[in-house]
Amino acid sequence: MRHFRFPAVLSLSALLITIACTLNPATGQRQFTLIGEQQEIAMGREYAKSVEAEIGFYQDEKLQAYVQSIGKELASHTERPSLPWEFHVVDDPGVNAFALPGGYIFITRGILASFNSEAEMASVLGHEIGHVTARHSVEQLSRAQLAQLGLGVAMVASEDFRQYADLAQMGLGVLFLKFSRDDESQADQLGLRYLMRDHYQAEEMPKVFEMLKRQTEMAGGSRLPEWQSTHPSPEHRSAKLHRRIEKLGGSPPDALVRRDTYLEHLRGLVFGPDPREGYVAGRTFYHPQMAFRVDFPEGWKIVNQKQMVGALSPDRKAAIVLKLAQADDPGAAAQKFFNQSGVRKLGRRGRGFFDFQIDPSTDASGGSQPGARGSIAFVKHRNLVFQLVGYTSPGDFSSYSRVIRPAISSFRKLTDPAHLNVKPKRVQLIRVDRAMSLEAFDRKHPSSVSIEELALLNGIQPTDTLKSGTLIKRVVGREPPKN
Repeated sequence: MRHFRFPAVLSLSALLITIACTLNPATGQRQFTLIGEQQEIAMGREYAKSVEAEIGFYQDEKLQAYVQSIGKELASHTERPSLPWEFHVVDDPGVNAFALPGGYIFITRGILASFNSEAEMASVLGHEIGHVTARHSVEQLSRAQLAQLGLGVAMVASEDFRQYADLAQMGLGVLFLKFSRDDESQADQLGLRYLMRDHYQAEEMPKVFEMLKRQTEMAGGSRLPEWQSTHPSPEHRSAKLHRRIEKLGGSPPDALVRRDTYLEHLRGLVFGPDPREGYVAGRTFYHPQMAFRVDFPEGWKIVNQKQMVGALSPDRKAAIVLKLAQADDPGAAAQKFFNQSGVRKLGRRGRGFFDFQIDPSTDASGGSQPGARGSIAFVKHRNLVFQLVGYTSPGDFSSYSRVIRPAISSFRKLTDPAHLNVKPKRVQLIRVDRAMSLEAFDRKHPSSVSIEELALLNGIQPTDTLKSGTLIKRVVGREPPKN
């Protein structure tokens, strides 16, 4: 469950100090911001802890150190080298990268698998660094905060302002901010600047956008790579970069690409979703590492996150959530749940299994919170206490209870070796011993992905001929069992 909170870093005095527009050294432009650099760093640091907890870092120390070293070298050539720059690979199969205020940058293992050179990776890190040096997220948060609060400069001294100091009121704001086309263009320019300052071949940067375009086309345009969904970009972005690189005179002959160096760091990289952390087959959710299974209602959308797994009804009126309870035994977990204000126990349906109702309430801002009705169970498994709760509105519970209660009761220990012993797909490297077509390579070294995806993974076309001595990625491993 990705629920992120921000620290209360923006005080009234800080606002008064930073209210004026400042000159950004990276962009050379005047910039409106309510957040000073120390507040920016504090906010990013706190939020980065949530990213680690909710998404998780990929467990490969050498790969983490490699990405950190490349990122820090790029950041050292920026206009803000003294920020506490951190670069991490998050354990997510999506094609994504994002930056938090203050210099905290994250890149997914999914997008790393799609790169084919160190220069390509550096171009994305440079782009994200550009968002930080340009203070795009800080500027957006500043504007959004004023819009949300309905504040003008004349209202800053209001005593009521203190209740809004906590930026947690922005909800999921920072991670899912959608930058404007101008911001994206500026981040591209800054990323290209940092790439060239660090002596990388600039022509590798447009390849990233060509790769993202191909991924979208392969998905039939129905699903954007995550990086494009949070980084909306104009068409012909690659062409614009090519023109800019040409205007700058291109890269020198000795500019760095480092294809093989980069690929060697991908040996054994987990590819796609890791079934050991939970996967869905039909309406059943299996978690091999924690050795349990749950049957959700037919037709409900099942979502697996680091901290929870949940299912949402087709009409989005009801939900079932499974997560760890913060208690040592089921009795203590139940007591803690029912000790909450406004939560009433309606009856016991079995050991550790109850019906409940949450009364309507008024929140701190005076808004009304609707009530809910549901069923909840607390189960001890492997010395951990799990909480399974299904809920909907009080008026809808009678109809949904017929599927919610059986789902909650379906929690079972997983014993089937076929499910317990699943393994993720991984990236394997093969050095071609002679010139051959990609189809011939796939026949000799079969992959668990299609020839089209294999071509995309290697940054080539399906009809291309591979040169002798070329290092090629392939994917090995099987899908988990379906039942």
